[in-house]
Amino acid sequence: MSNDSKLKQAVLDELSWEPSVTAAHIGVAAHDGVITLSGHVATYAEKHAAEAAATRVKGVRAVAEEIEVQLPSQTTRTDEEIGAAAVQRMMWDSSIPANAVHVKVEKGWVTLSGEVKWFFQKEAAAHDVRSLWGVLGVSDQVTVRPHVDTSRIKEAITEALGRTWLFDPNTVTVHADGGKVRLGGTARSMAEERIAIVTAWAAPGVMAVENDIRIG
Repeated sequence: MSNDSKLKQAVLDELSWEPSVTAAHIGVAAHDGVITLSGHVATYAEKHAAEAAATRVKGVRAVAEEIEVQLPSQTTRTDEEIGAAAVQRMMWDSSIPANAVHVKVEKGWVTLSGEVKWFFQKEAAAHDVRSLWGVLGVSDQVTVRPHVDTSRIKEAITEALGRTWLFDPNTVTVHADGGKVRLGGTARSMAEERIAIVTAWAAPGVMAVENDIRIG
């Protein structure tokens, strides 16, 4: 069995393992470590979960996502209904500052904008919206604007990576210029790459993360 065939089967197995995904509706193709997902799902949340599942598989270098969201007729919502539900959901989320994230909905596609101090707040807003009925896609344009000292960002990220046991932090390089961080080096999988990115975003003062990590 070729490497592409093995990788394809591993992704299919992971999709079948993921309880929030109906794997039978998703097609998988593999070529030189790049996975292409196709087919259809009933919600945007399931589409996102399928992409996340494929990313977790060792050997996956990139994911091309071509899955279509086909909403059941009884779950369709107007843009006004989706917008109201999104605002209400975020109002009840204690991790998101009040009135910090703004919502725009056009033909089922939700655009989030605004400004927060932490990356986890940005992630929380996107997570809240993904699972709403009627959502076909999410464009996350929320910016992170922390108001703290940025002089030790590189050291803080390097130390945090050193506490991580899932991969060798010495393979990832960190460069910081004010609140802007650039990651380089190598990781063994997209999952490890994701750990490095999330770790960088967690450092106080980080406003942007540029990812130049190679998978290999």
